[in-house]
Formats: sequence, structure tokens, C-alpha cells
Amino acid sequence: QVQLVESGGGLVQPGGSLRLSCTASGKIVSILAMAWYRQAPGKQRERVADITTGGITNYLDSVKGRFTISRDNAKNTVYLQMNSLKPEDTADYYCYAELYTTAWSRGVYWGQGTQVTVSS
Repeated sequence: QVQLVESGGGLVQPGGSLRLSCTASGKIVSILAMAWYRQAPGKQRERVADITTGGITNYLDSVKGRFTISRDNAKNTVYLQMNSLKPEDTADYYCYAELYTTAWSRGVYWGQGTQVTVSS
């Protein structure tokens, strides 16, 4: 069984920063892509950023230049550094990982979500 556990959410003022972390644990052979998604109330879930095993990254246009995704493959951990936060960044943030649990079994897993609120 695989678990993704997030941490680092909270309340921050506009212009502030937060760092989210997500660690995958359990029966893991290897992790392919990792990503962060977010879902604001009444809106669809959207991909904020993703990163490959080799470190290639992609970002949602609205967060480019403000957010940075990174990963520590040895720790099965992905991070999201969020700077210059805006009220429109308020959402529940979810960690995502595509990984192998055996040599031939690949699946997608999600964290439970962590809330980020940007407000004065």
C-alpha cells in the first residue's frame, strides 16, 4: 500500500510564502512523475506544477515565476515553494505521484490535501 502525506499548508498574507512537502511511503519500486494540483471552492482541480524523475518541470501559467517544484528522489519527496502568494492561490493543494509498486504494476496515487489560504 502506498501513502502520500502532505504538509506545509496554512494561512498566509498576500505576498507571503509557503513551502509544501509531500512524502510517498509504502511498497514503492520507483516513482515517475510527481506533481501538485489544487482545487478552489466551486472550481475544477488543476495541475499547478509537475516534475519528472530527471527534474524536468512544467508550471501552470498563473504560477510561473512565483512557484518552484522540486523533488528529492532519495526521500521520495516532492516540494512546492510558493512565493508572492495571491488570494487567488487559495485552494486545497494535492500531491500526485505516478509510480511502480512492482516491476510491472504502475499506478497513480494522491495525497489527502493540504489547505492554503491567502488572505489579509
